Amino acid sequence: MALAYYQKHLLSFVAFLLLVNLHIEHSMGKEVVPVGVVLDLNSTVGGVAERCMSMALSDFYGVYDYYNTRIALLTRDSGKDVIAAASAALDLMKNEEVHAIIGPQSSAQAKFVIELGRKAQVPIISFSATSPSLSPAQNPFFIRTALDDSAEVKAIADIVTAYGWREIVLIYEDTDYGKGLIPYLMDAFEEIETRMPYRSAIPPLSNNSEIAKEIKKLNETNARIFLVHMTASLGSKLFALANSAGMMREGYAWIITEGLSALFGPLGPKVKESMQGAVGLRPYIPRSKQLDHFKRRWKRINLTSSKANVKITGLNLFGLWAYDTAWALAMAVEKAGTMHSEFLKKNASKSNVDLTALGISETGQSLLDTILTTEFQGLSGKFHLIKGQLEPSTFEILNVIGKTERIIGYWTRKGGFPRELDGNNEVASSISKDKLKQPIWPGDTTEQPPKLRIGVPVKPGFEEFLKVEWDPRTNKPIISGFSLDVFLAVIQALPFPLPYELLPFANKDRQSAGTYDELTYQIKLQKYDAVVGDTTIVANRCSYVDFTLPYSESGVSMVVQVKDDKKKNFWIFLKPLSLDLWLTTGAAFVIIGVVIWVLEHRINNEFRGPRVQQLGTIFGFSFSTLVFAHSEKVLSNWSRFVMVVWFFVVLILTQSYTANLASMLTVERLQPTFVDVNEIRRNGYFVGYQNQTFVKGLLIKQLNFNESMLKPYNTPEQYHEALLKGSNNGGVAAIFDEIPYIKLFLAKYNSKYTMVGPTYKTDGFGFVFPKGSSLVPHVSRAILNVTQDAIKFGKIEQKYFSSSGSASTCEDSCPSISSNIASISSNSHSLGLNSFGGLFIITGVVSLFSVLVYVSKFLRTNWPTVSTLKPESSFLSKLIELAKRFDQREDPSSHPNIHERHTSWANAVSSAEGIELPHNMENHSRNFHAAGDSDESLDSTGSPSRRSDTPS
Repeated sequence: MALAYYQKHLLSFVAFLLLVNLHIEHSMGKEVVPVGVVLDLNSTVGGVAERCMSMALSDFYGVYDYYNTRIALLTRDSGKDVIAAASAALDLMKNEEVHAIIGPQSSAQAKFVIELGRKAQVPIISFSATSPSLSPAQNPFFIRTALDDSAEVKAIADIVTAYGWREIVLIYEDTDYGKGLIPYLMDAFEEIETRMPYRSAIPPLSNNSEIAKEIKKLNETNARIFLVHMTASLGSKLFALANSAGMMREGYAWIITEGLSALFGPLGPKVKESMQGAVGLRPYIPRSKQLDHFKRRWKRINLTSSKANVKITGLNLFGLWAYDTAWALAMAVEKAGTMHSEFLKKNASKSNVDLTALGISETGQSLLDTILTTEFQGLSGKFHLIKGQLEPSTFEILNVIGKTERIIGYWTRKGGFPRELDGNNEVASSISKDKLKQPIWPGDTTEQPPKLRIGVPVKPGFEEFLKVEWDPRTNKPIISGFSLDVFLAVIQALPFPLPYELLPFANKDRQSAGTYDELTYQIKLQKYDAVVGDTTIVANRCSYVDFTLPYSESGVSMVVQVKDDKKKNFWIFLKPLSLDLWLTTGAAFVIIGVVIWVLEHRINNEFRGPRVQQLGTIFGFSFSTLVFAHSEKVLSNWSRFVMVVWFFVVLILTQSYTANLASMLTVERLQPTFVDVNEIRRNGYFVGYQNQTFVKGLLIKQLNFNESMLKPYNTPEQYHEALLKGSNNGGVAAIFDEIPYIKLFLAKYNSKYTMVGPTYKTDGFGFVFPKGSSLVPHVSRAILNVTQDAIKFGKIEQKYFSSSGSASTCEDSCPSISSNIASISSNSHSLGLNSFGGLFIITGVVSLFSVLVYVSKFLRTNWPTVSTLKPESSFLSKLIELAKRFDQREDPSSHPNIHERHTSWANAVSSAEGIELPHNMENHSRNFHAAGDSDESLDSTGSPSRRSDTPS
């Protein structure tokens, strides 16, 4: 009490000395310029700022003693009240006629005072109202000798980017100061694709229970990264309660803005302890001799004197800005020449709150312009105003450790984090956490929070996709498999770090804790942050989680056993052609034989002889053309014309028959036991599916199977055993599963089973994240990069599938079996007449035309003779006579071309063999053709011997 008494009287004495000094200065010709000060004097910022401004003016006039002006600070306490601040400012302008006002301290207070300054044209200069909602551009008589809060937004965004955080929760003070930063943060986070799923507004007068209630809500959101933007008085309460709620432990990260980090020093030990691991940023103050000297003086003064009712704490950033503000104003007052200036009164009023009585400062505009152009090197750095506020500077990034802070890096206006600063405070940098020193995170750990809690399914079978084992020494899970390796490759492809920990979805016995649906639902319950595994993208799951793009093939299909019927069908050789095609082809063979016989009978000995022999020749010749093995030689050009067309038809028929028969034999050998789902369901056969997957629901809901007919299995070996037994022997008729599993199964049992039936659409395997997670688009893009890299993705596939026959090998072979069977089945029907109708029409037209030409020539030659020799005979008798003439061998003399062909052949043979033919060879040939109607000669045994007129 005694100390307080002496302190109070000491301050009164100091005030008395100041008044005496001002009186002396006035008497010495110095112009005293009244300047108002509106601060919360009982606050940390207000108390420090008041003393710093007094020291600034003392230092300034000590240096510039020859100046003609002296600033007199008229201080008012706003008491943290908006109305009190406005009333104090109005009183200073109206009654004290101050030329400028320094303050008020908060943005909410400044909002009202700025309007008064605009009306009275009195500059309002604030070193602590940092809200971007107060813009000097929109308020011409407002000057901010501090950094706008929006200047730190880019630095915050770069920190978030460097550590790869894609979701962050904002906790802000529910005042103009707190709300003013939100639009800038939203824009910055949107640019870096970081989501702000929740914003927590805490009123400045909230008590501990109200703050604790809000912290509980934050904890229930499962958020791990927080950005705190509030003043030190409210922030100290928040961190103390957050620490009690267990939110300052490992796995959490906290970022604090300038409003709290700039006042870290004055905070109490308990508050600092609750903030362990927090990362903050504040404007960088370059070291200088002037600053070091001032700090020493500050400590010395604090040790010797203090206000009785205010605890003056350590020097802070706002105190330095207050010092520079007073220095700048003193300099501007001298330059502006404000001596003997007055207020222009509008009307007289004794009321302190009568705004109509507020006058207009004569020198306000001049003083404003002078302040805006004032530049010097102050304690906080270069004093240079840009558009009415302090020029943005470099920020330093701090990490709260113990009872102090540790500088872990810097952020420059060029963007990024230089490890050190050069003399100009600007160096080339990049956005990488490697440029920052390793911070100590909450929980006293160096592992970056938050670790993504990734749920991993635990199941027996198909371990190539995912396998979970436990280390017998450490009892820690060992996880491997195709799905995990794909995820690891995706993590490497991300443009930012993504810490994670794998947590098997298992019970106490290390067995599966539930189905895949139950596993994905754990994300909604906030037990996991993601699920990595062979998790299929299906519609019902998408209602409560988000999936990335798939990294595997999609679809559900059916696997059945293959029937290898080695006995085959006894009459399968008839199946390639339909009955109508067989009959038409047979008729065509007979017709062609008859046509050739008609064209060759009169001139070719091979088509003559006894009737039975001629009939055999007709059929033998025509059907032997099927294999191009006919021995009879045709002599007539018309016959050759018909045969050329017929051979083409035969070639097409035989090739088509061969191809279709081969297809049918293949289908017969690889015929699946079932091809129709309806047949299996209708006959009441059992079917299998992979346990704990969505396939069971698909079989019941979409394919209408009775649940009692479904059997779950876990491994490919169980699939094989069940299919081998069959539905009637305790097994199943078919297995339904997703295509990646089917391929793996077929790779092991390739020749015994096949995939048949329709494919039921699914979207393949994907990674699972919470609904609305900002990680989904980033991970999806990385999946595309990995899966489209044939070399990288191929190595992952080969690692897990090549040893068992290869799922990648099966990708080429196994689907081809089923697809080939489907293709063969669809193309292995009997060939019909419609397929070859055009060929038969062409053959028929050619044959008919040839016969008509030949018959017309025969009639033209023989009908006149028959009609002349027996004119009295009936038409029938004449036809019989024509038939007899047709049956007779035609006189070779009427066909010299036959003789010529025979002779030229004989000469060709003799020339080729070097043999000189006998002179009577030609006569022998003539005699042969002149032998009358006889087409036969006897050999040495007396048997008839047939000879051709022309050898082949």
